[in-house]
Amino acid sequence: MKARREHRVPLSDTAIRLLQALPREGNHVFQSAGGGRLGPKALHSALVLMQWPGITVHGFRSTFSTWAAERTNYSFEVREIALAHSVGNQVERAYQRSDLFDRRRRLMDDWATYCAARAASSEVVAIRA
Repeated sequence: MKARREHRVPLSDTAIRLLQALPREGNHVFQSAGGGRLGPKALHSALVLMQWPGITVHGFRSTFSTWAAERTNYSFEVREIALAHSVGNQVERAYQRSDLFDRRRRLMDDWATYCAARAASSEVVAIRA
């Protein structure tokens, strides 16, 4: 849910396998200290606890956005909807009711492939020694 609108997220097969392998209690894979679902600031709080200065949640989103724009041929609309951004003006949004889920699924598969290739290469640089 973002901006009080449902946002469906297609997961790559790799992400699904990883999530299925994680231990869980109850309905949530990742849960709050109280056992419920995570709040909107959970990832930010995790980054603060890891003491990674300069690393932000929006930095992750920016990395994805830049990769998609520079390295793929996916349309602006597909890339922006993947980030849960509103696309177009009010009239355009009234007529475009699809969330382009199948196109976003292919985009997420390509992102997973890209991330896996970088993780396996020497291009990965440690954030903190």
